[in-house]
Amino acid sequence: MKFAHLADTHLGYRQFGLIEREKDFYEVFEKVIDKIIDEKVDFVIHSGDLFETARPSPNALLVFQKGLLKLKGAGIPMYAIAGNHDTVMRKGAIPPQVIFKKLGLKVISPINTHYTQGDIFIAGLPYYPSSQSKVLKSKLAELSKKAAEYDKTILVLHQGIDKYFGYQYELEIGEVPDNFNYYALGHIHKYINDSFGEGKLVYPGSGEIWKTSELQDYKENGKGFVLVDFDGSKPLVKRIKVDMPREFIKRSLDYNNLESGIAGIKETIKDLDNKPILDLTINNVESDTSVVYEMITEELGDLSLMIRPNFNKLGEESIDEIFVNQDSLGPKELLIEQLKDYGSDDVNQLAVDLYDYLSKDKLDESKELINQFFDEFYDNSKDEPELESKDVEEDKPQKKSEKSEDIQVTFKEVLE
Repeated sequence: MKFAHLADTHLGYRQFGLIEREKDFYEVFEKVIDKIIDEKVDFVIHSGDLFETARPSPNALLVFQKGLLKLKGAGIPMYAIAGNHDTVMRKGAIPPQVIFKKLGLKVISPINTHYTQGDIFIAGLPYYPSSQSKVLKSKLAELSKKAAEYDKTILVLHQGIDKYFGYQYELEIGEVPDNFNYYALGHIHKYINDSFGEGKLVYPGSGEIWKTSELQDYKENGKGFVLVDFDGSKPLVKRIKVDMPREFIKRSLDYNNLESGIAGIKETIKDLDNKPILDLTINNVESDTSVVYEMITEELGDLSLMIRPNFNKLGEESIDEIFVNQDSLGPKELLIEQLKDYGSDDVNQLAVDLYDYLSKDKLDESKELINQFFDEFYDNSKDEPELESKDVEEDKPQKKSEKSEDIQVTFKEVLE
């Protein structure tokens, strides 16, 4: 039995606002599907963030439909969960993957948590934010019990684990059930292949370069998916790389040798099939940066899709050096550091999750997150006697208002 595992394809992502980059993500996905079919796998697992948003564009939906129908034509079923990008954090909301159930997509959800493919037990859950960690761990425990009845088992999740994810994790490695043979993870965009439990824990990485911070991993591991041979006592994992439509070129240039540096870049990119993205740092700038920018764009603008320059004036330390030489923290990490002294892990995690959603203008998701938090930590209705429906409706707004005031005071104290 052999299957393909992919994740974080982010269909519909228009990186840097460029339609060309959106098309690049589609092209890579199509290449992945073709390679999967060539490998004659028995099934496919997609571990979340199939789409960039929970409301994909028509083009994104059509590209996935085309790929799914190709797989169906080859007799290859696909199992999928929703990631944080293609999940609407609102009660009653459904992910866009559900649209394709009638075309054969097997959606793993809180309602349908598991399937069997031959003698293989495939179980999983969609993305859960850290504020819902109790629910997540409870559901994982239930799946672990069901998995004990099978010899071959797969757990599909879209979560960050502390061992691999640093600050922004939702699960600690010790909270992951250890009785599965293969852990099909998504969410982390770099390739990770680790031994865990009774087999392998794998993040296949993103399909395309979603952030420039992924460039180092791309150089080392490429982008693509993994093939898993499930016939032996332990799964055998093979990395399958897919060529990117265009290059990301990151260079540091010295202002005093700018002409030769630009000439070197020209030589590198002149024969590329598609215009690259140039990520340039110019150090020791002694003149107006606008003059330097004009020079760069005049020389390289027609040969590149986009130029992303960063200027460091004479005597200034580069941003890259600052992050390498110091224990520097971004806004989210600084928030986490400040919250450590507050003394409430639950409120602290709510603040971090709200930062994630509000920084992306996800207002509906933020409201739902707060409501879920109230339901879990402030709702005492289970201990109260049942009320008539009229009384419940009259009391409910008052309770919500009181809770809102409580949380507003809490966040004011945190920010101060």
